[in-house]
Amino acid sequence: MLQRITDLLNEVSSIIISNPEELELFRLRFLSKKGLLSDLFEEFKNIPATDKKEVGQKLNLLKQKSLDKFNSIKSELIKQDERTEGTDLTKPSFPYSIGSRHPISIVRNELIDIFTRIGFTVSYGPEIEDDDHVFTKLNFAPEHPARDMQDTFYISRLSVEDSSPEDILLRTQTSSVQVRVMQNQKPPIRTISPGRVFRNEAISARAHCIFHQVEGLYIDENVSFADLRQTLLFFAREMFGEKTEIRLRPSYFPFTEPSAEMDVTCKICGGKGCNVCKYTGWLEVLGCGMVHPNVLEACKIDSRKYTGFAFGMGIERAAMLKYGVNDLRLYFENDLRFLDQFRSAF
Repeated sequence: MLQRITDLLNEVSSIIISNPEELELFRLRFLSKKGLLSDLFEEFKNIPATDKKEVGQKLNLLKQKSLDKFNSIKSELIKQDERTEGTDLTKPSFPYSIGSRHPISIVRNELIDIFTRIGFTVSYGPEIEDDDHVFTKLNFAPEHPARDMQDTFYISRLSVEDSSPEDILLRTQTSSVQVRVMQNQKPPIRTISPGRVFRNEAISARAHCIFHQVEGLYIDENVSFADLRQTLLFFAREMFGEKTEIRLRPSYFPFTEPSAEMDVTCKICGGKGCNVCKYTGWLEVLGCGMVHPNVLEACKIDSRKYTGFAFGMGIERAAMLKYGVNDLRLYFENDLRFLDQFRSAF
């Protein structure tokens, strides 16, 4: 009997109980009326008087260890229940669905990827700018209409140096970043400048007072208009599909000469005509041209040695073409029914 009690002591010490069901099995095996301890105490009555003291001590030790183990584990399981109370442990470990990226972010990242693959770096600059970087160094005449309040959000500020009025404004284009690059970097320069810009315009399906641009700049020796055209054709086909066609129409920008506007075949209507392309089958996506010598000289770049091209496009317009969105205002309304269509693949 002593050997049986010793074996059971070892079993009680080594047994692992991790849930209420296992604890109940332990109680039934050792502590119930029909359990092992009850049987051992019945057998104890028949032990010779000379052995009762030793066997009795061992038997009481087994009973005490069994009770201590039962009470200790029961208390621990109760604490666990209190910690997890109100928590549904049957829920999956990741109950939230993958979110969406905003279509503007998706297209901006795609534009950056396209141009960085052909050697363009990415430059950023402040959204609150001075007149010198936004207009003057970009060859805007003092009387140019783009300086008028109807197009530009101006902020009044006094210069710290001489307390004279200075025009501070929300940038109307990310060309101001290109100016900063030209002032601080020697050619060759090949960079794009993505960012948010602001213009005091009426909000409609085709226009907004806040929008996003990506502007590009390439300056080096012997850069030609043909380089510009091939760069833009590469971009258009990478962005909108290999069958995309482009056309360049003569235009005017103070900071480029010659200047052009680039159209691509309208992806929304397939060239048949719709309200987005004004029923022409073409959609204007960007302005471009050769950097004006006055701009190079204003940034202290020798215009007799270097030439370059620049281009700028609205990200919203590119996203409209890519996804077939026919109203620019949808990008700013935060309607989840619209945004959930652009699922993100993290």
